[in-house]
Order: sequence, then structure tokens, then C-alpha cells
Amino acid sequence: MHAVILPQSDDFDAWRDAARSLAAGGVAPEDVVWQVGDAPGDLFASTADTGPTPPGPSFAVPRAFIDLAKRAILAREPERFALLYTLLVRLRHEPKLMDDRADPLVRRLDTIAKDVRRDIHKMRAFVRFREVADDDGARFVAWFEPDHHIVRANAGFFIDRFASMRWSILTPEVSIHWDGKTLSEGPGASKADAPDGDPTEEVWKTYYANIFNPARLKIGAMLREMPRKYWKNMPETALVPALIAGAQARESGMIETARDRVGGNSTGALAALREEAMGCTRCPLYKPATQTVFGEGPVDAAMMVVGEQPGDQEDLAGRPFVGPAGQVFDRALAEAQVDRSRVYVTNAVKHFKFEQRGKRRIHSKPGIGEIDACRWWIDQERMLVKPQVTVAMGATAARSLFGRTVTIGRERGRAIALPGGGVAWITVHPSYLLRLPDEVQKAEEYARFVEDLRAAAAMIGVGG
Repeated sequence: MHAVILPQSDDFDAWRDAARSLAAGGVAPEDVVWQVGDAPGDLFASTADTGPTPPGPSFAVPRAFIDLAKRAILAREPERFALLYTLLVRLRHEPKLMDDRADPLVRRLDTIAKDVRRDIHKMRAFVRFREVADDDGARFVAWFEPDHHIVRANAGFFIDRFASMRWSILTPEVSIHWDGKTLSEGPGASKADAPDGDPTEEVWKTYYANIFNPARLKIGAMLREMPRKYWKNMPETALVPALIAGAQARESGMIETARDRVGGNSTGALAALREEAMGCTRCPLYKPATQTVFGEGPVDAAMMVVGEQPGDQEDLAGRPFVGPAGQVFDRALAEAQVDRSRVYVTNAVKHFKFEQRGKRRIHSKPGIGEIDACRWWIDQERMLVKPQVTVAMGATAARSLFGRTVTIGRERGRAIALPGGGVAWITVHPSYLLRLPDEVQKAEEYARFVEDLRAAAAMIGVGG
């Protein structure tokens, strides 16, 4: 039996060094006991062999495993070290194991890592600094209670964001302090060690009350994204009950005002909508995807273009139409004399749906349930942008706009009134052009695609 004592709960380097040595020596996962500091270990740990493991042949692991391990190490899951070591040992004999998202061990560790990512996001979103004075002047202090061991890993974010401030973040496990040049650590603290408030909070409350948008109020979603446990640290949450109570009256007032005013706060609302979409869980596609790929373009665009879903390159870049189909689309827009910077471009489905084949992620067509679940985002985008013409590229985009199956061949090339205003113009998706095997047919279909874009733009006096 081998006992490994790690100095800290989030020490990836120490775990990696120990795991590498054990795996190279052929030590089985069931023969290893993992322990952090002086924490109670296994019943047999007192008699465990803590000496060095004889080195064995080295072996490589995929980068995906390293990324997963760095994240999962930060979890409070007591079995995380053993689970990761088990996966490491299996990778020696199953080098493609990380590609098998259905494997129970890979799936469990992926779930653990996602819980950690959510906790990291919540710390970044919900930490609120309050100003105090010390011998060196103003210092900003925050209290936070993380679910996982994320404080050290998150320090870099706050250093980059508040580089010129002197600040401290106090948590029950560890405290971190930044003096403008050096990051230092201290012992854990209690809520009583953090200040209750400062004069700037009234300014912040006034700002929050003014940006609160009752039209976007979804109490269930709000509680999922901002659990009540964080409310006591956030001055603006004291306003939430009253704001919710008055939301319906304020929404009616906003609607009446919007009828009399063009534009309004659409830019800010679209930015807020994009931020909200980053945490979308309306369908299961968010789980394997890298990120939400939201629309982009001017909020006052007269022309909106809707595609099917992000592809592999869009999923990695976080932007729509940057892959091979996007290159075809850009070239066609240029030939139609349409400036892409004046067009709002988005997709019917905001997450990449794919099948893993080895190292490649192969596009998989979204299902009706996924299209319908994502239709809410398209409706919100159209409501804010208010395009005069919306080009639907492909059947998925058309279904997203109309809520029903649309035959491209029958509806292509004519303006169709859309619910809520504006018209739709239906054409093919540029990926269809890439799949055509015959070069002559491909050239003919491409020319027709360009003409579709030109005709749609001509309806609103854009392009040539």
C-alpha cells in the first residue's frame, strides 16, 4: 500500500508528480491512499509505504486529460485524486479513452470539472469589494464562500481585473491579498472579518436599480445563476424583492416608452442577452460544447442572417461563421456587395452538436427539440435588432423562425412575412455548397446563393 500526502487540497503539481511516479512504477489504483496534509487518511495509511516508487517507462497523456485534471483537482470531491489516478492508469492502455464521453469515469470527472467551472464563474460574478482604510490608505476587502478549492486558481483573474487596487478576498479556507505588486496568502477568515458596507454601496444600488430590466425577469433562472447563498455579500440583492414586486408595472411602462422612442437601450439589452446566453442550459447541447456561440453585429442592422449552428471552429472561437462555411458565406456577401459589418449574423442553435470520432468532432444535425429550445434566443435577438429582412440559411434556420418545417425548394426566393414584423428570405446554407461533389453544380448553386443574398439586401436598399 502506498500513501501519498499532498501539501494542499488544490495542489495539482504535487498530485501530478506523485501520480506520474506511481503510474511509471506500475502501482495499481487500489494500492494508493491519497491524503491532504494532516487530514485523516485511510485506516491502513499508518502502515503504508511512503517511500519512493521505482521509476518505470514514461508515457504521454492527451492534453485533454491535463486540462481535466487541473480543473477536477480543485473540487471538494474526496475521491478526486483516486479517480484521476485511475483514469491516468487506464490511459496507458486505452489512449483514446478521453474521446469516449460515455465512459462512466470520464463522464464523472467531467461533471466534477464542470461544477468547479461554475464555482469559478460564480466567484468572479458575485465577489463584491468594500472599501476600508489601513496604514497605507484604501484597501478593498471582499468575503466569499466557494463550494470548491478555487481561490488560488482564481487569483489571476482578480489581479488582471483590479491590478491597480489593493485588495483582499477572505474565504473560510484561505485568504488572498494583493498590494499592487505581490500576491500573498493568509489563513482562512470568517464573515465577521469582512466589512459590512461602505459609502459607495448606495451609488451601486442606485445603478443596479436603474439597469434592472423587468422584461427579462425570470426568477427561476435568476436563482439558478445567482443562488441565495451569495445574496448576503451583494448590496444590490437587498433591492431584488422590491424590484420583483414592481416588475410588471415597470415592464408595462417600458413597453409604452419604447413605442414612442426608436432605439432605446437596445445595445445594452443585447449585451446583457449575450451574457445571459453564456450560461444557457435550455437543452443538453451545452454539456459537450466548449461555449455558447451567440450572434454578432450591429443592434440596428436592417438585415439579419440566421444559420444552423456553430461548427467546430466556431465552437472554439466563440464567434459565428468563422469556419469553412463562414468563408463561403463571407465571399458570397462580398460578391453580393453586402458589408458583413452591417449585418447581424447568428445561428438557430447556439451550441455545437457533434459526434466524437477519434480526435475529430463531426457535425451532427440539431433535432427539433434542440431547435425549439433555442428559439427563445432567436426571438429575443429579432426583438432587439428588429431587422427588416431576415435571411434563413437552411431548413434549421427556417424552422427556428417559423416554428414549423419549411421546404427550402418551395419557399426559396420570395419574401415571407414573419411574426413580430419584417420578412424572411429563405436560401440554402453555405455548408450545402461545400458538400456538393460536382464542380459545375457547385458553381451554379453558389451563384444562385449569391443572388439570394443580393435580392434580400435589395429589399432594404443594401448591397448591389
